[in-house]
Amino acid sequence: MQLRNGNPDEVVPGLYSIGEAACVSVHGANRLGSNSLLDLVVFGRAVANRCGETIRTGQTHRTLPGDACDAALGNLDRLRNANGSTPTAVIRDNMQRTMQLDAAVFRTGETLEQGVAKVRDIHASFADVRVSDRSLIWNSDLIETFELQNLLGQALATIVSAQNRTESRGAHAREDFPDRDDVNWMKHSLCWVDNDGSTRIDYRPVHLYTLDDDVEVVPPKPRVY
Repeated sequence: MQLRNGNPDEVVPGLYSIGEAACVSVHGANRLGSNSLLDLVVFGRAVANRCGETIRTGQTHRTLPGDACDAALGNLDRLRNANGSTPTAVIRDNMQRTMQLDAAVFRTGETLEQGVAKVRDIHASFADVRVSDRSLIWNSDLIETFELQNLLGQALATIVSAQNRTESRGAHAREDFPDRDDVNWMKHSLCWVDNDGSTRIDYRPVHLYTLDDDVEVVPPKPRVY
């Protein structure tokens, strides 16, 4: 994986993560999907307090290169003027149906293999997207297309990572690999998705320790349904 100063756990000043993305999991085994309220409230407040301690009035950002906005503006212009043959809603529907069918709660290697192939094709079909509204004011068509662009990358990373992980863990339940495999899979999956839909997977370690002695480590246990 790509390291910062050779360390996968190097702290990046000013970069914070809360909720689902933080992988803190204070809810433990009882947390249902998309219900990370405690993570959001506790660590959202902690981040706000930390920002209050570190940000000073009048602080300036580092000078950005002159072309810092070029990629974002180019993407905006490209999508706003996209004149393909497939509406955003059609591509989104294809993505949703494929993920629901082939990357459902209970998965198999066969369904995931089929799903990966389909999602790659759907990701590629975004090159033929059509945006009807060219305006820059209240353009919901354009906003939905931006959202779809992001979702396609997330869908591809999700299903490729699921196919790669040959075990069951948490909400990732594979019927062909029903047991958790801590020997081979006690690690975080990292997935890179390039603009052309190619993917690369690497890993970072899981840390089973706390930063102080106030709370003991809670070892992982099987999720049962």
